[in-house]
Amino acid sequence: MSLLEVERINAFYGDSHILFDVSLEVGENEVVALLGRNGAGKTTTLRTIMGVLAPKSGTIRLGGKEIGGRPPYEIARLGMQLVPEERAIFGQLTVEENLKLAALTAEKPWALERVYEFFPRLKERRRSGGRQLSGGEQQMLAIARALIRDARVILLDEPFEGLAPLIVRDLVRVSRELAAQGRTIVLVEQNVVAALSFADRVYVLNNGHVVWQGTPAGLEADPAMMKTHLGV
Repeated sequence: MSLLEVERINAFYGDSHILFDVSLEVGENEVVALLGRNGAGKTTTLRTIMGVLAPKSGTIRLGGKEIGGRPPYEIARLGMQLVPEERAIFGQLTVEENLKLAALTAEKPWALERVYEFFPRLKERRRSGGRQLSGGEQQMLAIARALIRDARVILLDEPFEGLAPLIVRDLVRVSRELAAQGRTIVLVEQNVVAALSFADRVYVLNNGHVVWQGTPAGLEADPAMMKTHLGV
């Protein structure tokens, strides 16, 4: 049994049908990338899994438990965390205050020093306000908030967007370390090269449909798929 199972979910924004019978599986300790052009339904898939958007039909299971339609706070308690594209850090709070706030409701929160081992830059900036951080530092903090809650599954929505190549390299390294230490990651990303560099498996979405699934090597061996649906 996979750790995360999504079966034929359909999701709507108002009257607009966005996801059409989307199914995917994510094994424990696996890194799965959801790829596709803008508007393909990738972010909606993550939001539906996390309970931000309730599916109209279909099932979502985490560790065998049905979570489809549950509120996000309940899903978070079961060990899943969404790191949204907009990062949503508290700009008026310091780095350390953001982390301590995230830890308050965690069952087994990490020690701050354990988080700082992944992100030494955040330790250096721990007394800086959220608004004072660079884009890369804000992304580090957004991921760190998920880590301090001891997330079993981390949903990353466009973590590399707008960041300098050196910052992307550091975040890819951290993502690899997390996977090696037993974290499960579902990644939505426009930077195809970065995503394929550490994903175990890939799903390609187009207009709310899964149109391809397989390994990074299999996708790279299909130039027509890469060009048509990823623009690469």
